[in-house]
Order: sequence, then structure tokens, then C-alpha cells
Amino acid sequence: MELGTANSSGRGAAFEEHRRRLWGVAYRMLGSHADADDMVQEAFLRWHCASTDDVRAPRAWLVATTTRLCIDRLRRRRAERKAYVGPWLPEPLVEEAPAADAATELASDLSVAFLALLERLAPEERAAFLLHDVFEADYPEIAAALGKSEPACRQIVSRARRRVRDERPRARVSARERERLIDAFMRAVQLRDQDALLALFAEEATLTADGGGKAKAAHKVVRGGASVVRFLLGVLRRVESRLEVRKIVVNGETGLALLVDDQLASVISLLTDGRHIVGLYNVLNPDKLRNVTLARPH
Repeated sequence: MELGTANSSGRGAAFEEHRRRLWGVAYRMLGSHADADDMVQEAFLRWHCASTDDVRAPRAWLVATTTRLCIDRLRRRRAERKAYVGPWLPEPLVEEAPAADAATELASDLSVAFLALLERLAPEERAAFLLHDVFEADYPEIAAALGKSEPACRQIVSRARRRVRDERPRARVSARERERLIDAFMRAVQLRDQDALLALFAEEATLTADGGGKAKAAHKVVRGGASVVRFLLGVLRRVESRLEVRKIVVNGETGLALLVDDQLASVISLLTDGRHIVGLYNVLNPDKLRNVTLARPH
């Protein structure tokens, strides 16, 4: 859609056409509902103040503006992260309906595991990689967003892609395989079955728990399948019969909600190679669960 007019309604319509894309960029950059909302709102304000002569391609202008805002926010957040207690995970996007197969197949660029991996990239690397590999922006658009040359952006994307590829499981996992592992993990948790859990986790599996100092959680990543199982069983013993495990959709993939005394305690997502669980991500920080609403069971 061309801007066409400088009046408020014309600009508003043009912005709304791209709002979902902008929020998607901001959430993947920042891993936070509130931060993504703030970035989109700030982009909206700048959009309405921009000169018509500066806006020849509305989508490119809006994506570039949102991306630069997110890069600045990531840079400021470094100081905040130093004071954060324990590992940091993105705020989960939770739905209660089971994910359709197609939706699950497309969820890899939104998963908690993927967003946690992106935290290892520098802000500009993260932006360039997401714009190119997830949002299919071309290099001129990325160069405009980052204020760099196209060759420099190609190098940034290539470097980021190598880092991401080295860290992610190489096998493509089907929705059916994920469901099988989730169901087996759910049963093993409900039964406190140590042998079943040990069989599910890869030897090199990790558990990352984000309590943010506001919920009891491991302050470091737990490494090794046997160590992960021991840790999980220790947690489960503390809640005994007060625990309910419910299947949900977390960032487009099937995951689990853990409720203690009918109150949401954590949201779990899994990273798998199709045969074993290689990563378990557990969000316990109540600030990151405040947007999660689960219906009461019938």
C-alpha cells in the first residue's frame, strides 16, 4: 500500500497493514510482549511525525524504524541482564488449543529454543539474520535498516547463520515426533518415572530455567541428561499430588503448563532431535507468565 496521503487516517491505515509484521520483528528481537508493544507504538508515533518525502516505501520504512528501535533496546538491556538472577528466557506466547501440523512445522523460527539461541548474537547480527532468514527481506532493505552497506550485511547474515546452524539440531522434526515425545514426557512426569525420563533425555541434554529471582529455579543451566532428570525429580517431590500437567501450545509448538494448587507455576517447551529431548526450557518468572490465561478444566 502506498502512503498516498499525509492525513492521519491514510497514515493509520498504512501502519495497520504492517502492524503484525512489525510486532513479529520486535517480539523475535526482544522476546517480550511489553517491549514488542512499546517498539511498535514508538514506530507508530515516528510514522505519524515522518515527512511524506522520507517515506517512499512504507513497509521498508516501518521495518527499518522498528528494527533500529529494537537494536537500541537490546543494547540498553545489557546492563539489565547483568543484574538478572539466573538464565533469561523469552516471555512465552501461549495458546491452549493443540497446534495443527502445519502450524507446528512453521514454528521453528518462533520457538523458545530458537529465541534463546538468538540471545547469543549481537544486536545487529540478530536483526540482520531475522530480517533475511525469517522475514525474507532483501539486502537493500536490511542495509537501510542497519545503516550499513549491502556487502557488510551479507557478511553479518552469513556469520549469524553459521552460529545458529552450529547450535541447532540438524534433524527436521515432524509434528508427530514432537507429540510423541511430549506425551511420553508428560506421562513420565505425572508418574515420577525415573527410568522413563532417563530414556527420554539425550546424554548431552540441558535444562534452562528462568525464575528471574522471583520463583525458585536453578541459577545455572543444568547439563547432562542424568543431571536434568535428578533435578526434575527433586522438584516434583516437593509438589507431590498438588501438581497438574496440561498440554498447551508454546510459541507455536506443543508444550506443557505446570500448575500447582490450580495456579500456573511454569511453562515448559522442549527442543528435540526427533528421538530424544535435547533441551528443556522452563519459564517460571511470574512476570513472564502474567499474560498466560488457562481455562479451568471442565
